Amino acid sequence: MFLYLLRRLMLMIPTLFGVLLINFAVIQFVPGGPAEQLISQLTTKEGGISGNSSGQRALDAKQIQEVKALYGFDKPAHERFLQMMGQFLRFDLGKSFFQSRDVWTLIKDKLPVSISLGLWTFFISYLIAVPLGVAKAVRAGSHFDFITTLFVLVGYAIPGFVLGVALLVIFGGQLQWFPLRGLTSPNWETLSWGARVTDYLWHITLPVTAMVLGSFAVTAMLTKNSFLEEIRKQYVLTARAKGLADRQVLWKHVFRNALIPIITGFPAAFIGAFFTGSLLIETLFSLDGLGLLSYESVIRRDYPVVLGTLYLFTLIGLATRLLSDLCYVWVDPRVKFD
Repeated sequence: MFLYLLRRLMLMIPTLFGVLLINFAVIQFVPGGPAEQLISQLTTKEGGISGNSSGQRALDAKQIQEVKALYGFDKPAHERFLQMMGQFLRFDLGKSFFQSRDVWTLIKDKLPVSISLGLWTFFISYLIAVPLGVAKAVRAGSHFDFITTLFVLVGYAIPGFVLGVALLVIFGGQLQWFPLRGLTSPNWETLSWGARVTDYLWHITLPVTAMVLGSFAVTAMLTKNSFLEEIRKQYVLTARAKGLADRQVLWKHVFRNALIPIITGFPAAFIGAFFTGSLLIETLFSLDGLGLLSYESVIRRDYPVVLGTLYLFTLIGLATRLLSDLCYVWVDPRVKFD
C-alpha cells in the first residue's frame, strides 16, 4: 500500500507539470492577449486625441515595450513559465490582469455560489439516484422499471439550460412563485436567521432543479446495472437456497458489493461539488460563480486566473482520483494494489 501510494504521488508531479505546460504553450499562440488589447485601446485613444484623419495613431516601440513589461510579456516564454511554476509551488496563484485582485481572493469570492449549486445537486442526486436504482433493479422488467427508465432518459436528454429557461418562464415569470435571479434577496442582511434560510432555499430551488434532473440519471442507471449484476451471481442463489429472506439477501449481501463502483467515485464527486461551475445555469439565473469566472477569464485573456484555477483544480482532481482508488480497499478488502 505504501509503495503504491508513493508511486501515485510521484506520478502526480509530471502529470500536473504536463497539464500546465500544454495549456501554457497553447496560450502563447492565442491572439488578442492582454497586451494586444491594451495596445489597441491606447492606439484608439491616442488617435481620438490627436484627431488625425485615420482616427488612430500607432504607439512607438518604447510604449509597446512598456505595455508588454506591464503584463510580464517582455520576458521569453520559458522564463515566464518557470516563474509561474515557482509561484505555484508556493501556492501563489498570481494576480488578475483586469480585476487587480489575487486569484485566491477571486476564487474564494465565487465559491459560495458554486458550493451551493454543487453540494445541493450532489446530495439530491445521490439521494434520488441510489434508492431509485435499487428499486429498478429489484423490479427489473416491470411497469415501474419501464416508466422510471423513460422519465430518467427524458430528463437526461433535456439540457439543463433548456429546463432552466422553462422553469424561469413558468415558475418565475408567469406564476411568479420563485425569484428570477440571484442567490439571496437584496435585503438578506436585515432578515432573521429563519427568514434567511427560507430566502436562500427560495432562490436556490430553480437552478438546483435544472441541474439535478440530468445529473442523477447516470448514477441511477449505474446503480440498477450494478445491483442486477450482483443479484444474478452464484452467492445470491446460495443465500436464497439457505432460506434467507429476499430483503436480508439484498441489504446484507448484495448492497455492499453492488455499491463498489458508486462509493469509490464518491470522494471525487463530493470534492468536485465544491468547485463545480455550470456556466449556462449561472448566467441564466444571474449567479456569479466559478463557471462564470472561468468563462470571463478565457474571453478576456486573463491568464493568471485561467492558469491559476487550472493548477488548483488539476491538483484537487489528481488528489481525489487517488482517494477514489484507495476507497476500493476500504470497500472491498480483496483488492490488492500489487
